Amino acid sequence: MILQCLAKGIIFSNGKRWMETRRFSLMTLRNFGMGKRSIEDRIQEEARCLVEELRKTNASPCDPTFILGCAPCNVICSIIFQNRFDYKDQNFLNLMEKFSENIRIQGTLWILICNTFPSLLDYFPGIHNKLFKNIASLKSYITEKIKEHQESLDINNPRDFIDCFLIKMEQEKHIQPSEFTIENLISTVSDLFIAGTETTSTTLRYGLLLLLKYPEVRAKVQEEIDRVVGRHRSPCMQDRSFMPYTDAVVHEIQRYIDLVPNSAPHAVTRDIKFRNYLIPKGTTIFPSLTSVLHDDKEFPNPEMFDPGHFLDESGNFKKSDYFMPFSTGKRICVGESLARMELFLFLITILQNFNLKSVVDPKDLDTTPPNSRSLSLPPSYRICFIPV
Repeated sequence: MILQCLAKGIIFSNGKRWMETRRFSLMTLRNFGMGKRSIEDRIQEEARCLVEELRKTNASPCDPTFILGCAPCNVICSIIFQNRFDYKDQNFLNLMEKFSENIRIQGTLWILICNTFPSLLDYFPGIHNKLFKNIASLKSYITEKIKEHQESLDINNPRDFIDCFLIKMEQEKHIQPSEFTIENLISTVSDLFIAGTETTSTTLRYGLLLLLKYPEVRAKVQEEIDRVVGRHRSPCMQDRSFMPYTDAVVHEIQRYIDLVPNSAPHAVTRDIKFRNYLIPKGTTIFPSLTSVLHDDKEFPNPEMFDPGHFLDESGNFKKSDYFMPFSTGKRICVGESLARMELFLFLITILQNFNLKSVVDPKDLDTTPPNSRSLSLPPSYRICFIPV
């Protein structure tokens, strides 16, 4: 892919660097609460902040892109940088704008062409230069944050992911070569920052569009929220086991939108024969998640949005081995448990506090992504959040 030139961090690195960086990142994220009650508390607090921001729209039509991006970004910021941002903070606004712009750029035909023929990058001008400029700006910001951490680091009291990485660097300073370097820290934090923000926020935005399109589905979810959670406490992950329909809706949103159709690049570790084709060791491959998420044997009418894909005859939630929006194999998303928690808690909190209203007839809403090359982004739309 076009970003493989970065070759550090988690997403595009390989071999020993990828293995050590991924293992360290996963362990550190878990130590800071990923998948545990402590991170659930952070998400619940951010969900309450999100609700307050949505109330400020005064039920007027709005584009939800920015607000829905802020919430997951702040959760990952609390893990990486120890602190969250105010939604009006100028640094925060700049970061969110660059994230949004990069997502739009990566979904263009030109980037698809450059991914296929990377030599074009050296000879042709294009929006890929804006992509690289935004990445450089993000890395500059992260570098400044790392410098601040270095000046105030207490090796006996790590505050966040950056502190833990710096401590690991100190522990391995006599090991040469070490994968724990400032350059790899910058790339790793950048990967976590981007992946922890855009994928979740895009899924939330697409999910609200689908709930606008299918008000009967939204009504069933809100009925389940009223019955299980009520109006006077925050939803929690324990509620999920008592909300099979809502759980099915969240899964169906992820299945239907097929956010990353071709997953991240993988590599073949040995010569292998697949469907009478020989794939040599070292070949880069892109698993087609679409072929699984839209498999018509597992999901009848896969092009239809239908929560019934994840419900049995009795209305109980039904797991599926074909559900893999976070990819599969050793490169499965590091933040899967965090993203699952965020999607459930943010979506339920929004529907607990607001009725959703479309500015056009729901039948006229188009839920088809403008493109589905590298990312399936929802069409632009406006929505009214009506307090209940």
